[in-house]
Amino acid sequence: MKRFTDSLLVALVIVVCWQCLHWAVGNHSLSSPLSTVEALIQMLGTASFWDNAAETARALAYALVIALAGGVTLGVLLGVNRQSGLVAEPILLNLYALPKVTLYPLVLLVFGLGLSAKVAFGVMHGLIPILMFTMNAIREMRPVYLRASKAMRLSFVRTIVHVVLPAILPEVVSGLRLGFSLTLLGVLIGEMFASQHGLGYLLTTAMNLGDIRTIMAVALFLTVFALSCNGLLMMADRRLKHR
Repeated sequence: MKRFTDSLLVALVIVVCWQCLHWAVGNHSLSSPLSTVEALIQMLGTASFWDNAAETARALAYALVIALAGGVTLGVLLGVNRQSGLVAEPILLNLYALPKVTLYPLVLLVFGLGLSAKVAFGVMHGLIPILMFTMNAIREMRPVYLRASKAMRLSFVRTIVHVVLPAILPEVVSGLRLGFSLTLLGVLIGEMFASQHGLGYLLTTAMNLGDIRTIMAVALFLTVFALSCNGLLMMADRRLKHR
C-alpha cells in the first residue's frame, strides 16, 4: 500500500510540474496534461495509430527476442570462460559507448529500409547490457554450484541448463529490464530516421508539422507502455530474488 501511495504521489508531482511548465512556456511549446490526454484518446480511436503501434510492437518483439537470446548465450559463454570474459569486457564496453546514431548509415547499407533495419538497431542497443548482466552474474555465482555439477559429472550443456541458468535467472531478468528500455529506444530511433511506419515515424511527422499535441500524446503512450512493462519485469525480478 505504501509503495502504491508513493508511486501515486510521484505521478501527481510530475503532472503538477508538467502543468506549471505548460503555463510558463505556452501552448505552442508544450501542451497541457489534459490536452495531451484528450489528443491521446482521439488517437486511440483511429485505425492508423494502431497500425503504427503494431509495426513498432512487431519490431520491438523481434529485436527483444534476438537481444535476449544473443545476450544470454554470449554472456554464458564469456562468463563460464573467465579469461575470455576479462578480454571481451573492455571491448564490449567501448563498443557500447559508441554513439549508435553514427552507425545507422551502415545499418541501412547492410539491412536496407524496412523492418530488418529497425530490428537491427534495436538489437544494437539492447544486446550488450543483457550480455554484461549475464556474464557478471556468472562471475558472482557461488563456486559450489559448478563444483557440484562436476561432482555429478554433468555435461557442459546440462550444467548450463540445470545449474547456471537457474542460479542467474534473477540477474538475467534485471538485465532484461534495462535491455527492454534500450531496445525500445533503438527501435524508435530507427523508425525516426528511415521508416514510413511505426510510432517513431509518427513522432517525426508530428515534429516536421510542429504538432505539439501529437508529439506529447505519442510520448505519453510510450511512457505508459514502457512503465507498465518495466513494472511487470520488476515484479518478476522481486519474486525471483525472494524465491
